[in-house]
This record gives sequence, C-alpha cells and structure tokens, in this order.
Amino acid sequence: MKYLIFGKGYIGNKFKEFLGEDAMLSDVRLEDYSAVKAELEKMRPEVVINCAGKTGRPNVDWCEDHKTETLFSNVTAPLILASASQELGIYMVHVGSGCVYEGYKNGEGFNEDDAPNFFGSFYSKTKAWSEAMMKEFPILQLRLRMPLDGEPGERNFITKITKYPKVISIPNSVSVIDDFLQVGKALIDKKATGIYNVTNEGTINHQEILDMYKEIVDPSYNYELFSVEEMEKITKAKRSNCGLSTKKLEAEGIKIRPVKEAVRDALYKYKENLEKAKAA
Repeated sequence: MKYLIFGKGYIGNKFKEFLGEDAMLSDVRLEDYSAVKAELEKMRPEVVINCAGKTGRPNVDWCEDHKTETLFSNVTAPLILASASQELGIYMVHVGSGCVYEGYKNGEGFNEDDAPNFFGSFYSKTKAWSEAMMKEFPILQLRLRMPLDGEPGERNFITKITKYPKVISIPNSVSVIDDFLQVGKALIDKKATGIYNVTNEGTINHQEILDMYKEIVDPSYNYELFSVEEMEKITKAKRSNCGLSTKKLEAEGIKIRPVKEAVRDALYKYKENLEKAKAA
C-alpha cells in the first residue's frame, strides 16, 4: 500500500477518493505513540498523510471553549505521527492551514517564509504552533484555506456560506479541492518537503462567491452582508482574512488555476450534484 491517511473527515475522505486503491484510511487515532508506530509498522506505507485535526463545529468558535482538545488534535497529535514516521523513515505529509495570516502584504500575498501574523483565534494559534515545530523536519506541509468543491456537504465552504443568515465580504485565498488534491499529489511525487500554500491563484470575496451561486445554482437565493465589526460582536474568535502567494508552487513548475475560474467550475458541479440528489 502506498498511502496511509490519518483523519477520516472531509479532507481525509477526499484524499482517499482521489488516490483510490493505492490509499487507505487508518482507524487508529493519533493519541498513543506506540499504537501509531505499530500501525505504521503493520501497514508499511510509502507515504503517510495527516488530515486529522480540530476545526470546530459548527466553526472555530468551538475551539475557544475546547482548548485542550484543540491543542491535542492540532499540535500534539501531528507531532506524535511525525515522530513515528521519522523513526521509521516514512515520508509524511501534513495538511495545515493558511489561516495564520491577516492582510494581503501589499497585494503580493503572504509567502511560505513569512512569519504568521494572525493570532485572533485559538484555532489559528494551534495551526501556527504545529507548523513551526514540523518545519524542523523533512515533512511536506500543505496549507489549505476555505476548502470548497462540487459536492454539497457541511464541511464544504459553499454549503457553509450559503447557510449563514449574514456574511462578511472580504477578499480571501481559497482552496478548490480538485486543484488542492492534484497539486498535493504533484508535490508528493516530487517528495517535496517544507511548507506550500496550496490555494488557487488570486483572491475572491464572499459576495463574488454568492453572486456566482445565485447565477449558477439557485436564482432565488438571497443574502445579506454585514461588516467585520458587526460579525465580531457575535463571534467568540476573530477570523483570518488574507491572501497567500502561489509563487513557490510556480517555481516548482506547478500551475494552479485562478480562483474565480476554479470556484465557478466547482459551482457548476455543485448544481449538477444537487440535481442528481433531487432526482434520486
């Protein structure tokens, strides 16, 4: 078996579906070093992919009230897997987060060498901490942001944003899952290590996504905008809003689609899947 995936949530299942028969989802939880090491020795994968972690349900506000669980899942658990992988000489991939920045760096977007500058949520703090520690080892870290794809589901950013009664509209980098998986596989094939921003090229704001949704998926859909200041009155944690640079990917010879093109394509697939579900 080539790939062993830890974490059976949204991203873990997407990787399993994408990699097919070469991949398996592990049933072992990243709690006990001995159990994790035994699983790796038993399965002997060429590549370990960590997709486990806490993002909070329904959102990152959950992490503010569950700091112990969030810290363990987002910091301790990845280090357990990294330690076992390093000891056994297995190449490891970790799905991290781009939600460690705030701003746009004068339109250039933050690159992988820029120090995190957003600490407004406990979730983002834990992602920055784990990222910094794993930088010291030959591990591939894939930064993900606001993931969306063409399959409706509670973890899909399209589904999330269309369920909110009010939304802010701030430019952000976004990871369209089809592209994220393809780029991730290309980097794995290169046995790349270090941090990579795996987001689509450019930024898109919430209003643009919802206008596309209204145009493509549901013409009857309506939404209401409100300000960041208004939002922060009703949330426990602040939200990261930022743009990330994809120049490091380009330097590796890896091209990723512009975000607006990729989101539009995902919305057409989203509509198609909704129609299939209704017809079933």
